[in-house]
Amino acid sequence: MRSLVRETTLDPGDLIYPLFLCPGQGVRRPVSSMPGVFNLSIDEAVREAEEAAGLGIAGLLLFGLPETKDAQGTGAWDENGIVQQGLRAIKESAAAKKLVLIADVCLCEYTSHGHCGIVAKTDDEWTVENDQTLDLLARAASSLAQAGADIVAPSDMMDGRVAVIRRALDKAGCADTPILSYASKFASAFYGPFREAADSAPQFGDRKTYQMDGANLREAMREIDLDIGEGADMILMKPAMPYLDVIRAARQRVEVPIGAYQVSGEYSMLQAAFEKGWLDRDRAILESLIGIRRAGADFIVTYFAKDAAKLLG
Repeated sequence: MRSLVRETTLDPGDLIYPLFLCPGQGVRRPVSSMPGVFNLSIDEAVREAEEAAGLGIAGLLLFGLPETKDAQGTGAWDENGIVQQGLRAIKESAAAKKLVLIADVCLCEYTSHGHCGIVAKTDDEWTVENDQTLDLLARAASSLAQAGADIVAPSDMMDGRVAVIRRALDKAGCADTPILSYASKFASAFYGPFREAADSAPQFGDRKTYQMDGANLREAMREIDLDIGEGADMILMKPAMPYLDVIRAARQRVEVPIGAYQVSGEYSMLQAAFEKGWLDRDRAILESLIGIRRAGADFIVTYFAKDAAKLLG
């Protein structure tokens, strides 16, 4: 009877599984701060993709760790970049027809300084140059779409990037490739473990000049409106748990599909409690995800995707 009258449901098809791709063969390098998460060579990533497809998971969100980095993050749009190679390999696998492949669009994993855009020094201070970064993001998005990404997901939080990416995709013959915009991405303490996994920690300063102030709900709504106005087909809220009210407010405001990212810190925090025996693992995983769905998310990016899919199955 409880199942019959349940208001909010959770299904493996609501989940997106993030993968971190790295160079090499047979590489499965543990991320110390995220138990159960690995840096994967492409052959290992293909195996993960096939398992995810078999579990009914909706798709993958791909991040890359390049062999080399530079000040402009040129690896982000390299035709033979690590994510571009990964996209082509997964597209050729048995998992291809069952998974939506989403490519993260950002420079932080590819820049030597670890910021999401071009940096400049003025008066002994470093600044991130918003407008100079836009063309590079557009080049990255076009490269990833042409390599096989079903969706491109700009996570940089530069102003105006959705419009520039949309024009670049259309010009590159990828007019049907949708944009999943990280429209509401807050400067959060919960990203710490991800920066180990993606090797993307800033080498100086922080990202507060371009990621959002966690105290501002109304500003988040303005950011969402701007991105949708520029052509975003769907939006992603990040983090999830500390910002459930933002997900709810967005759901009540816009009609586009909304995703939420249960970020690395949320995952690691729960994993630490599981290791201590302080929480029931299976119940806590599903409860954390159903709460995000109840707040209004249509789909969830989560490192628990495989675990949750097995529990739901």
